[in-house]
Amino acid sequence: GHYGRGASEKFYYGRGPIMLSWNYNYGPCGRDLGLDLLKDPDIVSNDPVISFETAIWFWMTPQAPKPSCHDVITDQWQPSPADISAGRLPGYGVITNIINGGLECGGRNVAQVQDRISSYTRYCGMFGVDPGSNVDCDKQRPFNEGSNVFLDAAI
Repeated sequence: GHYGRGASEKFYYGRGPIMLSWNYNYGPCGRDLGLDLLKDPDIVSNDPVISFETAIWFWMTPQAPKPSCHDVITDQWQPSPADISAGRLPGYGVITNIINGGLECGGRNVAQVQDRISSYTRYCGMFGVDPGSNVDCDKQRPFNEGSNVFLDAAI
């Protein structure tokens, strides 16, 4: 897919270290960084500093109803009753849900998710860090389930 397309036929597919994708990420990220990423999404691929700025922005910025990845991994996020009923409990699985929710959570793309979990736990072992509990999102409903965020809506 094209992950959202603007009027100028710009495509918002994954670019950068965290693979910023979709117009609904490029718009707010660009606004916060003082850039027009909707007009020039390729700058994320072509400028290494901007590339990492977008990755840091995505990692640190909550996008309701999603918490930030940083808040989850540092135990700052506490799930709401709605999160708990959706199976979204603190752990690496919620980070996968934040980043790839509807594409990988709730039993989708099981092999890809298992590869991701294997990489995560391998690196945790290399660094002597406990991977914690709730490392997969198999039983989680995506944060934006039932919404229209995957439509090519303008920002």
